[in-house]
Amino acid sequence: MSVETEKKVIPIPQIGGKREPESNRRRLSPLWASLRRSPVGMIGLGIVCLLLFLAVFGSLIVPHDPVDGNLRARFMPPGFTSEAGVNLLGTDQLGRDIFSRIIVGSTVSVMVGVVSVLIAGSIGVLLGLLAGFFGGWVDNVVMRIADGLLSIPFIILVVAVSGILSAGLGTLILILGLTGWVTYARVIRGEVLKVREMEYVIAAYAIGQSRVRVMLNHILPNVISTAIILAASQVGVTILAESSLSFLGLGVKSPTVTWGLMLADGRQYINSAWWMTTFPGIAITITVLGVAFLGDWLRDVLDPNMRGRG
Repeated sequence: MSVETEKKVIPIPQIGGKREPESNRRRLSPLWASLRRSPVGMIGLGIVCLLLFLAVFGSLIVPHDPVDGNLRARFMPPGFTSEAGVNLLGTDQLGRDIFSRIIVGSTVSVMVGVVSVLIAGSIGVLLGLLAGFFGGWVDNVVMRIADGLLSIPFIILVVAVSGILSAGLGTLILILGLTGWVTYARVIRGEVLKVREMEYVIAAYAIGQSRVRVMLNHILPNVISTAIILAASQVGVTILAESSLSFLGLGVKSPTVTWGLMLADGRQYINSAWWMTTFPGIAITITVLGVAFLGDWLRDVLDPNMRGRG
């Protein structure tokens, strides 16, 4: 009797071949394919990358000093050439280069937008997680505080805090951070109320895991994507709020260069020197739209309810 044995061919891994790069590309392919299919996401990513580059290296590449002016070159239109060089976007009432001031002002916008969102998001996610998970008096206290802040008009709250604290960049970031957590807390609380009833959370309790372990290991990772989507959308809102407050004189003070202050300086010359308000306004608009576009793409990628929708 002969026993026939099957010969199994075991593939030998090719060291140095093309399989490893292909596997690495496959890991990134869904994200890259999603970005390529979204022209809005590509535009948003490009605008955000440009904004970050200007915020980091803007002070090194500006063609003119953004603070020191030349009174002999005041109110010059875009494209004016002086002994100091070309003023691409014109000059203001003190002869300062508009193009250089817009580049330097991007640093303040990025700092206010990112830091304020980090502060507000951290506080809001923590309070929303605690309120939704524990419920009871914790939920009542957090939500009543949130309702109280929502009942106060934002401008009145800013004026009150600015009157107590000295005006400046740090004060503005603190105000936007401490007043912006309410949105995160309410959204995250709603997500936690849904997630804590899922089967895997009940199973975690059944095998004896503590409440803190369940909250940190099973609930928080499943709501963090919602927080990221919300934070991406709130960066543009925060940048717009900073520009509005600086325009009203409630935000950053001169000589710090911000787009809101540039709009405030040019509003009385809007008929004779239109470029003083037009170009800072365009910078604010493009920045807010770019952040919103990128936030929409992140929502499509991270939100399971949006997947599969054309």
